[in-house]
Amino acid sequence: MGKKRKHSETEVLPIVQTEESAPERPKRTLLGWKDNKVVEKKENDSATPVFRNKEKVLVTCSRRINFRYRHLMLNVVSLLPHAKKDNKVESKASKGATLNELVELKSCSSCLFFECRKHKDLYLWMAKCPNGPSVKFLVNAVHTMEELKLTGNHLNGSRPLLTFSSNFDKDPHWKLLKELIMQIFGTPKDQRKSKPYHDHIFMFSIVDDHIWFRNYQISCPHTGTDKVDRGGLDKMTLVEVGPRFCLNPIKIFGGSFGGPTLYENPFFVSPNQIRALEKRQKAGKYAKKVKAKTRRKMHELSNPLEPDEFAGMWNE
Repeated sequence: MGKKRKHSETEVLPIVQTEESAPERPKRTLLGWKDNKVVEKKENDSATPVFRNKEKVLVTCSRRINFRYRHLMLNVVSLLPHAKKDNKVESKASKGATLNELVELKSCSSCLFFECRKHKDLYLWMAKCPNGPSVKFLVNAVHTMEELKLTGNHLNGSRPLLTFSSNFDKDPHWKLLKELIMQIFGTPKDQRKSKPYHDHIFMFSIVDDHIWFRNYQISCPHTGTDKVDRGGLDKMTLVEVGPRFCLNPIKIFGGSFGGPTLYENPFFVSPNQIRALEKRQKAGKYAKKVKAKTRRKMHELSNPLEPDEFAGMWNE
């Protein structure tokens, strides 16, 4: 029989790791490779509170809206990736409570409500729900994308640059409107449906106490000799995309779709009054014609024609 080995010879020597060995492989998760150093940094950063913009806008309209105004609403929805479209709402005195409830159900913080009256007049409500403030506009000079057929184009869902004229810093009500527009039309950073590009501009300018809206594409050459360097703005041009519309502010309320009146436009004239004046002018023209006919008859009665001697000469 062979000799038995000693127990000491069968023991396994411990493996000593040297410093030259490869580092440990990070764990793999569903979201990618998990690095311990990155996790430690995130845990340290989470201690400091960070503001994250979660703005969402509910866009809806009233019943019996005109097709042109409905197309304008759809254009606005396509321009705002953080917007949510909902069914039509009945335009009644209780529409404020209904819209506030819809905004809460849709997890939104703002609302754009297109209200059509008499199939002719379009009113736009901008509101921060549920505590306000809210603004009521009369929309004029409406031109949709389908009507204009402009050459400009930009990515669907890209973030816009908001530009305002210097008139917005003069009066307090313009400052309030500027802040409200910035919160509603500004796309939040890292929004789920948005793209991290800035390739178009929303321009808001005040002319004759009206807010004029324009949408421009930022066009710049990327190839050839005219290629734009980083930070070179000389060769960049703006091409209009659309839509176009004009906002005439009527009232600013302290609450959502109502509440105390913070500002009222003294120069606003209702479209009903304008149509009534036009009817009065037309009625005045008709009254003038009737008076002219009566004057003509009175003149003929007071100045009768003398009988003609040759009137019945050819009757025989």
